Amino acid sequence: MEAKAWNVEISIAEDDDDTVTTARAVLSTPNGRRHESVGRARRNPGDRPVPEIGDELAAGRALADLASKLLGDGANDIAQFTGPASGRAGV
Repeated sequence: MEAKAWNVEISIAEDDDDTVTTARAVLSTPNGRRHESVGRARRNPGDRPVPEIGDELAAGRALADLASKLLGDGANDIAQFTGPASGRAGV
């Protein structure tokens, strides 16, 4: 079996007030597909700043969106090869 590696690059930035953290996740596959997803986390002004929490939430949200896009790709590919889904489970 051939081993494959896909790499996701995540960049994280905070706004000037350190209240909003934005993470951008980019996946480029060897076959040329590219997905970019963004996740944000907003700190409650009454909370003390803990940058790691914003990083984790924003990155997690970006990756969740990326996962959704990949699942959509898979479902579209299945439909392309087998025809429209007709109540099949597993997609």
